[in-house]
Amino acid sequence: MKNMGTQYRGRRFLSFWRDTRGSTAVEFGLVAIPFIFMTIGIIELALVFAAANMLEGGVAEASRLIRTGQLQQAGGDPEETFREALCGHALVLIDCDRIVIESIAIEDNTFGGISDIPPQYDEDGNLIPAGFELGAVSDVVLIRAAYRYEYMTPLFGEIFSNQPDRTYPMLATSVMRTEPYEFEDE
Repeated sequence: MKNMGTQYRGRRFLSFWRDTRGSTAVEFGLVAIPFIFMTIGIIELALVFAAANMLEGGVAEASRLIRTGQLQQAGGDPEETFREALCGHALVLIDCDRIVIESIAIEDNTFGGISDIPPQYDEDGNLIPAGFELGAVSDVVLIRAAYRYEYMTPLFGEIFSNQPDRTYPMLATSVMRTEPYEFEDE
């Protein structure tokens, strides 16, 4: 009698072990969390790179206003006009109020003088702007725009960022010689 009960339990255990109903749900439950975590991480990193690309493109577009002399000859606040041109290009992923801009006319008027002007940062890692000089005709001008991208998901901000505020610092730079934009009327 005792042997029959043990045999029955053994068959019951074997039938439970061989039953594959629900195994897909269990496997999906084990794989779903890492898969979703990895997918969100890929999307977050894609947004970071897209924001960096927008900042670079915005600086390149807005720098053209200085290179062609449009900003030097326009009235009003040149830094605000530059910021509006930059923000018109970098509109979606970047908060324009948090962009720090500097424009420096190189004193020796050569591209070699740029290495003498490294960016200056405060103790929190924020760019300290050195002003907004437009330069004159045929001057070499260095333009920098700094932005700190805030990660949208808190967990990834802690993983991907080495900053205490879980941000990714971005710096876009443009260097050019202004064109001879002053023309004399004949």
